[in-house]
Amino acid sequence: MVESHTVWTLLRWVSWAEWRHHALRQATAVLAVLLGVALAFSVHLINASALSEFGAAVRSVNGEADLRLQAAHGALDESLYPQVARHPQVARVSPVIALQTQARDRQGRLQALKLIGQDSLVAAPLAPALLPQLATEVEGIDAMAVFSPYSVLLNAAARRLLGVAPGELLTVLAPTPSGIAELSLRVVGSVSAGGEPLAVMDLAGAQDHFGLGGKLTRLDVQLVAGASAQDVVRSLTLPAGVVAEQPDEATQRLSNMSRAYRVNLTVLALVALFTGAFLVFSILSLSVAKRLPQLALLGVLGLSARERLRLVLAESAMVGLIGAVLGLALGTGLAALALRLLAGDLGGGYFPGITPRLQGSPVAALVYGALGVAAAVAGGWLPARAAQGIAPAQALKGLGDVGAGRGVTWLGPMLLVLGAALALLPPVDGVPLWAYISVACILMGGIACVPAVVQALLGRWPAPQQATWLLALERARRMRHTATIAMAGVVASLSLSVALTVMVASFRESVTTWLDVVLPADLYARAATAGGGDTLHLPRALLGQIAQLPGVSRVAGVRVGRLTLDTQQVSGASGPSLAPLALISRELGDPARSLPLVGELLPPRAGTLGIFVSEAVVDLCDGRPGQTLMLPLRAGQPPVAAFVRGVWRDYARQQGAIVIDEADYQRLTGDTDINDLAMWLAPGSRVDAVQTAVRELATRQGLDGALLEFAEPGQIRQTTLRIFDRSFAVTYWLQAVAIGIGLFGTAASFSAQVLARRKEFGLLSHLGFTRRQVLAIVAGEGAAFTSVGALLGLALGVAVSVVLVVVVNPQSFHWTMDLLLPWARLAALCASVMLAGTLTAWAAARAAVGRDAVLAVKEDW
Repeated sequence: MVESHTVWTLLRWVSWAEWRHHALRQATAVLAVLLGVALAFSVHLINASALSEFGAAVRSVNGEADLRLQAAHGALDESLYPQVARHPQVARVSPVIALQTQARDRQGRLQALKLIGQDSLVAAPLAPALLPQLATEVEGIDAMAVFSPYSVLLNAAARRLLGVAPGELLTVLAPTPSGIAELSLRVVGSVSAGGEPLAVMDLAGAQDHFGLGGKLTRLDVQLVAGASAQDVVRSLTLPAGVVAEQPDEATQRLSNMSRAYRVNLTVLALVALFTGAFLVFSILSLSVAKRLPQLALLGVLGLSARERLRLVLAESAMVGLIGAVLGLALGTGLAALALRLLAGDLGGGYFPGITPRLQGSPVAALVYGALGVAAAVAGGWLPARAAQGIAPAQALKGLGDVGAGRGVTWLGPMLLVLGAALALLPPVDGVPLWAYISVACILMGGIACVPAVVQALLGRWPAPQQATWLLALERARRMRHTATIAMAGVVASLSLSVALTVMVASFRESVTTWLDVVLPADLYARAATAGGGDTLHLPRALLGQIAQLPGVSRVAGVRVGRLTLDTQQVSGASGPSLAPLALISRELGDPARSLPLVGELLPPRAGTLGIFVSEAVVDLCDGRPGQTLMLPLRAGQPPVAAFVRGVWRDYARQQGAIVIDEADYQRLTGDTDINDLAMWLAPGSRVDAVQTAVRELATRQGLDGALLEFAEPGQIRQTTLRIFDRSFAVTYWLQAVAIGIGLFGTAASFSAQVLARRKEFGLLSHLGFTRRQVLAIVAGEGAAFTSVGALLGLALGVAVSVVLVVVVNPQSFHWTMDLLLPWARLAALCASVMLAGTLTAWAAARAAVGRDAVLAVKEDW
């Protein structure tokens, strides 16, 4: 067995000289590993830090409660409070109002603000982070100020965002019978709770100001020592429509919902590492080819084949180790910068208002560092095997060959079949693990099929009449196994680029089509912005008055609320026990035209409420067409049986949504308020004139018209697609990096082959071929190989895109999309790769073909 000091000695005396003389080439391989590790590790650090910070913020607000009681839809009746407080196994109960509103900062801009109404005397032991810290040093603020209905306390995030200090007034938006009004509250102190901007006020004041008299959002319950939460819930015999959950379940739900997003980002970041392995493969192949006489001489002097194998593997491991260490450092820096600039969100929208601190993870660092080393070693395996298979005596005569071996013909087709089979498997804990492995199998199987594809395509190409092109074509045909070395990186990078291009184009076109269906009106309006949540809404009486305005031909309202569905009562449901869904009430008319339906539309069932569910509800709650879901629409009343008539596509709500006709919703809940307005204008009407008329009408009705925000469908579509393009901009950068790495690998591979063919080029020169003709032969081979590689990469890319579109996206985000092949862009992508590959082969040959090739013929004289 070879001792370790032998490898280190060889690295010092043999490898170090190679690295010193070709530092740029080795640095490129290190850079490829570095980028892959840095991107993947930074994504992990950002997501882990954001999730940890969000969980800490939720725990600081929720406190030490063992149980949370809340209504599945709407608010709780406060009469439940004494019933729970009297339970012998309940130690404390804190009634809470929790809502989302908006407040004005010093510049008068509206900012999202979470508001908590609590009884500070009761809540203090349960939620110490919400304990009032009164600014009694300010005149007019005393110990009783916290109980004033016009007093408010802010956490640090709210103070920074709004720019208000104790003693100053804060303007917040509050609902009124006529709509929305501005409410002035005095800042009397602070709370230590972290996380998003938060305001805390007295419970009675919150009920009065926000129209929740006699209502509560939730009850935070602390049990006596040793009590079982499940037993307490069963013995309480809670009214229908009241759900119980443990406080940490909200954090777990967010973690589960964002897991697929986080995993997809990590896999996308690992694309650079995947292609980097092919670059290491190409560079080490070139290194072995250039050092063939040196390795052969070492073999004659006693270096065994196994020692040569270990030497090249040690070189690849060193490349991986250096790249991994530098990548971990760069990834940490990128994560710190991203947390400062992007606040840990990364475009997913899962952690709003959170500014996390970087939290390191030694275990994660070891894992991602090991991935970098493993990728480099995997890339160096075939060159190491080539070095092991050198026949020293022949190599010293210039007869060595570092080309690819024959391999096994069945490996490629087997991997392709395995990839197709794995794509059919279900996700693992909400992550499309088998689909990712399927993509890897398809890519590796396609690369293993390169020689067979070269033979199949070039074997049918008619023989050219010109000698230069004839030699190029014949050598490409007969040396097809070298194509695997030359084209592996290009095939892998091009197939991934094609797959990402198809997926992004399919998603964008599907989103555009979806917007056309869900935005049928000419003008939309809403009360303030989405930061107001379900708290700020408009009275339905406003609809009839707007319909009478000049220029308005039709107006409709939309009500969006929250509905928590108990999936344990649904057979076949695979999601969590409590699924918080969006409940949308709107005019439906003809559902086939008003909703972007997917699949069949069932006819209404007499005497049964008909609803339409998004694709996420199908996956999480088994809400398939024909199923009956029990909807707890009003606390204290039995749930309503709802018949699922169809499934609609919703790209806005990953957690799931249910659409119900507004007439049914109002009849069953008594809620007539609306969140959004949709207006169809009469022909020839001016949009700005209608907006002014609506604002004036709202002002006359007691609603500040300036709080209404308007948008035309084109503006909404443009904003949505701009956000979409910005979110996927990183994929274009990754495509460029992957293709660049692949082309660099092609250059290295052709350089290795040209070095091994110096005698061949010298013989051609003696036969009368000019240097330009010899270069044309190599460029022709490059054109032949890259053409086949482009076609194979295109086919593999389309296959991978099918897995991404049909399997990965539905399993990750619970929505589907229509597959779109942008042939013009794909053709341009393949043509650019073919041209670049041909030029790369020509440039690699130009550096190696010269007088040395002529002199190399003398070596055998």
